[in-house]
Amino acid sequence: MEETEPNPTPIRVFFFLAGIIATLAYRAIIVINFFSPFWVQVFWYTGTIGFIIYFWHRYMVQRRRAKLVEKYDLVKLAEETPGKTEEQGEALTYIVQTSLTSRSRWNSMFIFVTSVLALLVGIALDLGLASWLSL
Repeated sequence: MEETEPNPTPIRVFFFLAGIIATLAYRAIIVINFFSPFWVQVFWYTGTIGFIIYFWHRYMVQRRRAKLVEKYDLVKLAEETPGKTEEQGEALTYIVQTSLTSRSRWNSMFIFVTSVLALLVGIALDLGLASWLSL
């Protein structure tokens, strides 16, 4: 079933590395700021684009999981599945149920959207289009 198959490993590694590189790029800005405004921009754009890629992907994964839980009524299935201990049942129900109620996918969407907005504002400022932003 295609909807339950994970992305191929190279694609998952790509998104993982995009998040790591973005995070490192943003952290490095603190030091690079003492040396070169040009490299600050390079690292800022790298970090911002990396966050756009990574958090879009995280949102899509989290949304996909929630849809599967709803479509197949997996909370009910987790609660009713025989042959498990009480602790296993509670753990399974918790994992399945929180994929529906967790705010992490909305956090991912928020970071994605604000990163896109920051990128657009950054491009506008770098191109000298600040006048239309009323700055």
